[in-house]
Amino acid sequence: MDGHSRLVQRTIKKATDADTAFSELIHNEIPMVLVPSKPLLFHFALNVPSGPFVLWQRFMKDKGPLKPGVKWIWPSWNYISHIVTRSVISYNAPARNCPTADSVMVSVDLSLTFQIGPDIEAARKFVYRLGPNRFDELLSAETEEAIRGLVYSVTHDKVNDLREEFASNMLATLNSKVEPFGVQILNVKVTNVKLPRDLQERLEHTTAFKTRMEEQEKSHENQIHALKDNAELELETIRKANNRKIQEIVAERAVFETQKREMEEEARGEGRVREVEAKTKAGVSLSIAKGTYLVNKVKGQQHVEEILKTADIGAQRITVEADKEAYVSIRESETGLKVAEYQAEAMVVSAEAEAEAAEALAEKRRYDLEWSRLEVQKKIAKNGRKFITGEQGQAILDALIPKAGIKT
Repeated sequence: MDGHSRLVQRTIKKATDADTAFSELIHNEIPMVLVPSKPLLFHFALNVPSGPFVLWQRFMKDKGPLKPGVKWIWPSWNYISHIVTRSVISYNAPARNCPTADSVMVSVDLSLTFQIGPDIEAARKFVYRLGPNRFDELLSAETEEAIRGLVYSVTHDKVNDLREEFASNMLATLNSKVEPFGVQILNVKVTNVKLPRDLQERLEHTTAFKTRMEEQEKSHENQIHALKDNAELELETIRKANNRKIQEIVAERAVFETQKREMEEEARGEGRVREVEAKTKAGVSLSIAKGTYLVNKVKGQQHVEEILKTADIGAQRITVEADKEAYVSIRESETGLKVAEYQAEAMVVSAEAEAEAAEALAEKRRYDLEWSRLEVQKKIAKNGRKFITGEQGQAILDALIPKAGIKT
């Protein structure tokens, strides 16, 4: 690997030489900032490059970025102050004779990449706050301190194991310190670790011995695998024999299951036949019972009809006889009523003859009383023949028919 890199600021004649100056490396010097020479009076045609960041001043006062292109007739008090590269820069920072925890001197080669940006403000911060020389001192000090601290924390046989861890830790540490100055650390990598020659030879022998040990272990593992394969083969043979026996047992079981199903089907068939016979017998018995029931039911209905007809005839006979007796009673009552009416008329005529001389008031009372009596007789005669006996009957009859010879 090349020696330690140095970050520098160079002076160039004109701004158009910036690309050539940035690509030219002398003694591991990396130009980061270029300063063009100032004109004596004015620039007739100032050509501003378009690649890098370009800053300009007026009377030594910063005026910020200058747009690329041609500036015609520029006076000397307007000039380009700084041209800052936009390129990604690779920086080598080797550290020599770094002691480990077991006092072994180790050389570590470190490479990191960084960039100024991402905008013109970052370039202004870098130029006016830090600058290439101070940035080079900062990177050198930080990287060497970090490398020596890391190497001193481990023994010589563990140095190579810390490359990735160191790179990630170093990247975070450097970014935290240079970001305020407009610099971005993109990558940190440990490219090489060198031990003393005799120690390196011993480590190489140790590595060769470890390699032989690994080969022996692999040979031993191969033998173990061969033994395992033989055992697996024997075990597989036993498994196949057992599988054949299992298949035979399964086949016998299948035959037994088939015979069992046949016997079950036969038993089910006999059961179905017996069931059909039983159902047939039960159906016949049920049909006979239903026939007997229907015959008895018809006979019972016939007997009931005979009883009903006999009862109906008797009832009709009794009804006819009762109607006859009622008719006779009604005719007899009507006849008696007529007789009573004739007798009453005769009595009335007789009474009228006897009472012609009575007073007008007595005649009228007698007349009213007679009409009342006749109304009562009419009602009695209308309701049929009445049979009244005893003292009450005689009293009613005396009241209805006046006795002969009694004058009212």
